[in-house]
Amino acid sequence: MILAPVLAKSYIDQRGTGYWLEGTRISLDSVVYSFLNGESPESIAQNFPLLSLEQVYGAIAFYLANREFVDTYLEAGEAEFQRLQQSCQEKSPLLYQKLKAAQAQQYDSNSISG
Repeated sequence: MILAPVLAKSYIDQRGTGYWLEGTRISLDSVVYSFLNGESPESIAQNFPLLSLEQVYGAIAFYLANREFVDTYLEAGEAEFQRLQQSCQEKSPLLYQKLKAAQAQQYDSNSISG
């Protein structure tokens, strides 16, 4: 039996306007933000148990090879999130206030336990 190396392997799928780790529901965004926050690939793989270390390295390699494109994509996602947040605040101020309070409470709980 002769073994041959895999010369090219795809780790990222484009679905609609988003990017995902191939065969998963985990977004490229999740891995890239973890990487940019200083997490090691091993730590990222531990935080996303459905991903293998190979998949994490593949996503990071994709990011590094396409940094300008991915950074622009992430910035567009952040802008859309801000737009939706502003819209929610304008349309439902009470709901927005409750969501922010719940978010603050969750953050406080994680700060105490972490």
